[in-house]
Amino acid sequence: MTATPVTPSAASHPHFPTSSLHDLMYGHIYASALRAVVLHGIADLLADGARTADELAERSGTRAVPLRRILRLLATRGLFSENADGTFGLTEAGADLRTGVPGSRHAGVLLFTDEMYQRSAGGLVDTLRTGQPGFDAAYGVPFFTHLAETPDASRLFDTAMTSLTGGVNELLAGSYPFPDSGTVVDVAGGRGGLLREVLTRSPGLTGVLFDRPETVADHLLDTAELAGRWRTEGGDLFTAVPEGGDLYLLKNILHDWPDDDCLRILATVRRAMAPGTRLLVIDAVLPADGTPHPAFALDVVMLMMLQGRERTAAEFEGLLEGAGFRMVRVVPTPALTSVVEAEAV
Repeated sequence: MTATPVTPSAASHPHFPTSSLHDLMYGHIYASALRAVVLHGIADLLADGARTADELAERSGTRAVPLRRILRLLATRGLFSENADGTFGLTEAGADLRTGVPGSRHAGVLLFTDEMYQRSAGGLVDTLRTGQPGFDAAYGVPFFTHLAETPDASRLFDTAMTSLTGGVNELLAGSYPFPDSGTVVDVAGGRGGLLREVLTRSPGLTGVLFDRPETVADHLLDTAELAGRWRTEGGDLFTAVPEGGDLYLLKNILHDWPDDDCLRILATVRRAMAPGTRLLVIDAVLPADGTPHPAFALDVVMLMMLQGRERTAAEFEGLLEGAGFRMVRVVPTPALTSVVEAEAV
């Protein structure tokens, strides 16, 4: 019996890097390829079925040969399928790249592969020496100053945050036992996606959306179901926030800032609260034992873009106690983030 020759795969070669090392070395290639297909709307073109690269190129105004090669690469990561008949299809994971669908990651991909993030990531080498965010070195101003001065960047950021947190807001609103009555103040709540979910689930609640004036002007609260139950207020969370709330929310805010600024933010919120009022800090909570968690990558994003960080439960407790709060508990959710519940003392 004659054995069938087997050609060793590249991965079995002693000088070929391990899969994890390979992915790290070529990570920027995958990110750039992903950005290219998202910018050209390829996922939307595959929504109704598989197509050849030639068909996709004609419909997207691209060239078939490079498009085929990029789709072939992304197919190895499960975003597209490369079929025997020469067509490419959309997988379940790739379907999230479409626009206008629940859970869409389209805007998120455009944000995290944008030049702002790419240049900042390239500055991590210097960050190790200076401790300063790569963004500051690349753009000459802090990230949020750049957003305030650059309308296009601000719109990209706000749109991506709204898109990325859409499904997450539903999970969060369903994971914590919100009260049946009272007023919820969403501090730096963006366009109000979380507040909308909370008010929708609890018809007896009213809400205040507080953020930068230009952000709350584009709010998502104007629905028939919520009529008369909300108001918006523009301002600076370092100066003052709306007083008199029964429950305060800080979602994805503290991780943007170093400890001293977090203490300033928490102190501002505490001044607006009566003793016994609850605060929900909604952020990723890092495992203290180093167990793998997606938030470790987000922690490095904070390092390169801002001077913020992700934190452990013990680190949150220290911040809260330093600003006049008592940490009550950490409520896990199906999302990346957890709910850190605290009480004003």
